[in-house]
Amino acid sequence: EQSNPLIPSRANVLERMITLAHAAGIEVHAWMWTVICRNPHVASKHGDWYSVNRKGEPANTKPAYVGYYKFLCPRQPEARQFIASHVTALASIAELDGVHLDYVRLPDVILAKGLWDKYGIVQDKEYPQYDYCYCGHCRAEFKRETGADPLTDLDDPPADQAWRQFRYDGVSQLVRAHLAPIARQQGKAITAAVFPNWEYVRQAWHTWGLDAYLPMLYHSFYDENISWIGEETSAAIARLESPAEVFPGLFGPSLTPAELSEAVATAKKAGGSGVALFDLNALTAKHWDRLAVALRQ
Repeated sequence: EQSNPLIPSRANVLERMITLAHAAGIEVHAWMWTVICRNPHVASKHGDWYSVNRKGEPANTKPAYVGYYKFLCPRQPEARQFIASHVTALASIAELDGVHLDYVRLPDVILAKGLWDKYGIVQDKEYPQYDYCYCGHCRAEFKRETGADPLTDLDDPPADQAWRQFRYDGVSQLVRAHLAPIARQQGKAITAAVFPNWEYVRQAWHTWGLDAYLPMLYHSFYDENISWIGEETSAAIARLESPAEVFPGLFGPSLTPAELSEAVATAKKAGGSGVALFDLNALTAKHWDRLAVALRQ
């Protein structure tokens, strides 16, 4: 919303929204695409900022799965500065309550199983076209740390625990050392949308020390039932290295009004502080009626 030559904005909508929301007693947390960058200027002029898969394909020209999967490299210094500038711009809005990080990860090396048919794939192992990041910066940094180039010196890169941890750490360092401090210096809460299958997106979010997490417990994506939402909520809370609120994310299009009520009750019973809902357009008046009752119970 604020001035940034690499983040074009048509209008400062947030400031107007905050005034209206606060008058109604609603907090506003600015949502941002964190590591994905579809900005054509960045994609064309700064191709070295992007993640590269094990086949050597950069995400800005050969994105995995869908066209918008143009993930920056979370370790590339200039990319980190660019991402941090977005947090700085949002956190500088005086009355904003918090900054919410989404897509703060790498591409899914293995998609949730319920999505395989949608993309016509079977992912029984970590295939190279989905395995990130093997950019020159990551390879050189890993070699400085370990003496091995992950692409040429490891017999089986997906099985190498040091290389796997290196990817976890790259995303975690971006959040802990670069993004969260900026928000907190401005007195803003810092939260993130995260995955239950965190290993497959290199997202060790339980180590980040944020104020709250919104794990995307879209049960239909994983071919699971509603009870799985409770199991994953409990597991997420237990895994956290520092206490934080957990708001399980529910996928509206997969839930009838009655199932939404059941999912909310399941999440709350498992220790969830509330729920996050996606998306607004999928919720009918009956959904909202059931939700109001469920949240009061």
